[in-house]
Amino acid sequence: MNAEWQMTNSGHGGNVHAWARAGGGSVDSVLDFSANINPLGLADSVQQAISQAINQVIHYPDAEAVLLKAAISSYYNVGVEAITAGNGAVELLYVLTHTLRPKRVLIPAPSFSEYQRAAKAAGAEVEYAYLSPANNFAVDIDAICDRLHHVDMVFIGNPNNPTGTLLPRGTLERLVSAAGQAGVLVVVDESFIDFISDGQAYTCRPLLKQYDNLVILHSLTKFYAIPGLRLGFALSHPQLASRLHAAKDPWNVNLIAQAAGVAALSDKCYQETSWRVVECEKRILYTGLQALAGFKPFLPSVNYILIDITATGQTAAKLRQTLAEQGILIRDCSNYPGLSPYYIRVAVKLHEQNKMLLKRLEQAVR
Repeated sequence: MNAEWQMTNSGHGGNVHAWARAGGGSVDSVLDFSANINPLGLADSVQQAISQAINQVIHYPDAEAVLLKAAISSYYNVGVEAITAGNGAVELLYVLTHTLRPKRVLIPAPSFSEYQRAAKAAGAEVEYAYLSPANNFAVDIDAICDRLHHVDMVFIGNPNNPTGTLLPRGTLERLVSAAGQAGVLVVVDESFIDFISDGQAYTCRPLLKQYDNLVILHSLTKFYAIPGLRLGFALSHPQLASRLHAAKDPWNVNLIAQAAGVAALSDKCYQETSWRVVECEKRILYTGLQALAGFKPFLPSVNYILIDITATGQTAAKLRQTLAEQGILIRDCSNYPGLSPYYIRVAVKLHEQNKMLLKRLEQAVR
């Protein structure tokens, strides 16, 4: 593996292209556990919608994304006026911070690195609320509320990446309410909540009409396995949604992505099968990891598992390199603030793939 592959440790998972260039292989031959994508892959309905939309790429995409917003509105029971469509949720994260220009933001750590990058890119100072592995990385909402008086914006991942911690809506409402009184915006990232069959008990969407200081980020690329297309949306007070819409590229969501999103949200069979498969395989993989000497997995809520490998005596970087040479990618989490060099994250995939991962992990640390 060459220097380019080594450098990808500082970025995100899912960089199959760097792996292929480094080893001279094909992206089709890699088994990628480093990106948290639905293991069922592309739905037939979405593939068909993409094929049908190909001939329309001679036209500009709908700048208002009318059909996509209608599908989002219907599926998630939110008003169209609250929706800002995005080229992935991350694009809207940057649009949000550059539009509002917060001076200081508070971020639980570890959490998704783009919260920090987007805030700093907009000129904000970043403070961390560090989560403890001794407490299974639970988010202490009361402690965060105590720090609202000197920040402008708070980011909360629910479920949180990479820890998998999940907060009920009632707990988050306490934060949103307290933040509203302090004049603080709360950004709740629900990019993985679609993997929870009873996500209605956790989503903050019902709070949108009551709190104008709440923004919800949502990705459609993970659950519907379309990260290469990029598709997501933000939900907010209509006035803020109008500002975000005006601040972004007018054609930010391409025509094919819009068609794919409409098809995906109407595919109930794919959704139900995904919930069943991920829930089953998540339990099996977690149990298998618990049985491996030196591995301490944290109980997952969705389709990825954080693992402390300190007791194996290997660093995450070393284990990542060993598996990459065998065509298996895992996420080295050492670049997350709040994590040591001995944490990895793996996605939940299909049964035989998960068995292969367990076998290779056991061999690598034996």
